[in-house]
Amino acid sequence: MVFKRLLGAIGVGGPSVDTVLDGGAVLPGGALSGEVRLRGGGAAVEIEAIGLELIARVEAEHEEGESEGSVVFERYVVGGGFRLDAEEERSVPFTITVPWETPVTELYGQPLGVVLGLRTELAVAGARDRGDLDPVAVRPLPVQEAVLEALGQLGFGFHSADLEYGRIGGTGQRLPFYQEIELTPPPRYAHAVTEIELTFLATPSDLEVVLEADKRGGHDALTRFTVRHEDAPVLDWNSEVDGWIRRLTEHREAYGAQSYVHSTPHSEHGSGMGMGAAVAAGAAGLAVGVVGGMVAAEVVDEIGDFFEDEDQEESGEED
Repeated sequence: MVFKRLLGAIGVGGPSVDTVLDGGAVLPGGALSGEVRLRGGGAAVEIEAIGLELIARVEAEHEEGESEGSVVFERYVVGGGFRLDAEEERSVPFTITVPWETPVTELYGQPLGVVLGLRTELAVAGARDRGDLDPVAVRPLPVQEAVLEALGQLGFGFHSADLEYGRIGGTGQRLPFYQEIELTPPPRYAHAVTEIELTFLATPSDLEVVLEADKRGGHDALTRFTVRHEDAPVLDWNSEVDGWIRRLTEHREAYGAQSYVHSTPHSEHGSGMGMGAAVAAGAAGLAVGVVGGMVAAEVVDEIGDFFEDEDQEESGEED
């Protein structure tokens, strides 16, 4: 999906911008590349700066209830300082690094309902104008995928995913929002919890996993675990994650926090699955919840609504 916009605040006959991203999903902490394609208008202009913004559709809770809005969570300057002649065409390639906490938007190629976009802004002759808005796809890091695969193999089902404005106390969270992946429990845990919410907080060295359980009887329990990126191919993730869930469901204090740091890789045991079989089993687990039912259709509608709303909002600002 590519939106080409004629920049309005700069004036009638101003330059147009069309940002094109390279194909494929990006990893959290990874490189996102593409090019900004400019076309001059009726007169030459000085392009002072070309900026990019990563934005997210985020939910916020307040006294009146819940609301949704867009949050810019990273900004970049990728070019500028040149003259664009009338009708001139110029492409400015870029490569940017997305934050490590960038939320995951897809699992096994299926959208989760989290919507991210990359917005382009030009600074011309003292005026700033927003141009393109393009969707950004983010796939899980290997260690994130390992956790999700294990949850799928343990029988957890995908319910929904969203972004919540605010911070989780006691964590190393850096962004002003966090992702919640809501999971339904298998029968072995259904007597204890109605739902489990999963949050990933990645850094260059490790991954903080925050688990919150909506427990039967109206109590909540929250706990944290930290694993390293290099643990992804060596741990028996079914046993590891099952241990996390048992600690969570057996935790008695409401919102008590427990921190566990994994420091010694376990040898593979338990199911004895190779990584290929584990990926296949994981895809047959959590991914079924994404593909089945109405979730996929709702996700597509939500993505379309987000970009349509943003496009209309920008048009309104330019009028």
